[in-house]
Formats: sequence, structure tokens, C-alpha cells
Amino acid sequence: MAKKKAFALRINEDILNAVEKWGADEFRSTNGQLEWMLNKCLKDYNRLPKKKEE
Repeated sequence: MAKKKAFALRINEDILNAVEKWGADEFRSTNGQLEWMLNKCLKDYNRLPKKKEE
């Protein structure tokens, strides 16, 4: 499992409200929704880091 790192995020209140609502609609936490959105965007633009061979 990938190591997770905490960090502070400053975000526009309207955008945060939209993310919270979208996450609730998808049965995700706000954090989970942000992670899903970032992962999808990185995947769509072929920017995901290569997985390490185990």
C-alpha cells in the first residue's frame, strides 16, 4: 500500500462545498473524493508515477 502524507490545503469555500457534495453523492469522504479526483486527472493525462516492481 502506498504511503500517505498529510498536508494543509487552502481552497475556495465554494469549490470545497461542491467537492463535499459530490463526495457525499458518491458515498466518499471529502478526502476520499479529492484523492479520487486527483488520481483520475493524473490518469487521464498520463501523469501517474510508474509502479515499482516488487
